Amino acid sequence: MTSHFVEELIHRFEVEQQKNDRGGIYALTQRMMAYNSNKIEGSTLTEKQTASLFDTGTLSSEDAVIRAKDVEEMTGHFLMFNEMLKTYDLPLSHELIKRYHYKLKSGVFEDLANGYPVGEYKNRRNMVSDIVTAMPEEVEGRMTELLEWYHALPQHTLADLAKFHADYEAIHPFQDGNGRTGRIILFKECLKNDIVPFIIRDDRKVEYYHALNAAQTKGAYGALEQFFLDEQAEYKALAEGFVVPIERTSDRRRRDHDQER
Repeated sequence: MTSHFVEELIHRFEVEQQKNDRGGIYALTQRMMAYNSNKIEGSTLTEKQTASLFDTGTLSSEDAVIRAKDVEEMTGHFLMFNEMLKTYDLPLSHELIKRYHYKLKSGVFEDLANGYPVGEYKNRRNMVSDIVTAMPEEVEGRMTELLEWYHALPQHTLADLAKFHADYEAIHPFQDGNGRTGRIILFKECLKNDIVPFIIRDDRKVEYYHALNAAQTKGAYGALEQFFLDEQAEYKALAEGFVVPIERTSDRRRRDHDQER
C-alpha cells in the first residue's frame, strides 16, 4: 500500500468537499464513516437515512420513530470529519482532540441537558465493559502520557495506531463520544502518516470489541492490528476506483510500447 494512494485520496477529499460533490469518495466516506461509527454506538438511523441527511439535510421516517439525538450526532459526525480533514496534518494534542469532540457533540441537546462537558474531558466517572477507565482527575495526566509516548515514536505505523487506540479507549477521556472521536483520530493519523485509512464497520463490531478488549486487558495488540489491516484492505478496494482513474486501454498500450523501446 503506497503513499501515492493516500496523497491522491486527500486531494480528492479536498476537491470534492470544496465543490460540494456528493457523488465521489468524499461523500461516500462521510456517509460510511458517520453511519458505521454511530451505529456501533447504538444509533437507529439507517444507511439510507444517513445518506439523505448528508446529501439533502432531510430525513424520511420510513414509518419509524427517529430519535433527535441520532440526528444531532450524525450531523455532528459530518462536522467532525470536516474538522479532521482541515487538521489531518497537525500533531495530535489535547486541544485538537477536544475540538473533534466539540464538533461531534456541541449540537446534542441530551448531552447538554445532562450536563456532559462538550469539547472538554469528563467530569464524572464512566464505564465501558470490564475496563476500569480513568477517573476524571486522572484524564489530563494519562492523556498527556499517551500523547508523549506517541510523539516520541520515530514513525507511526498501524501497530502504533492499534496501541494508541486501545489505550485511548481505556482512558475514555470524554463523558460520551469516546469511540467516535477515537475512530476519527485513527483516520486522521492514517492520512497524516501516509497509511491507507479505514472505516470500522458495524457488522464487524463484535470482532472489533473482542480485539480491543484483548489489547486492553492482556496487552495483546496483534488482533487489533490485524483487524485494522482487514478493514484497510476493504476501504482501499472500495475507494481506489474513485481516487485513481482507470487507465484507458489505448493509454496503457502506448505506455507499454514506450517502455519496450
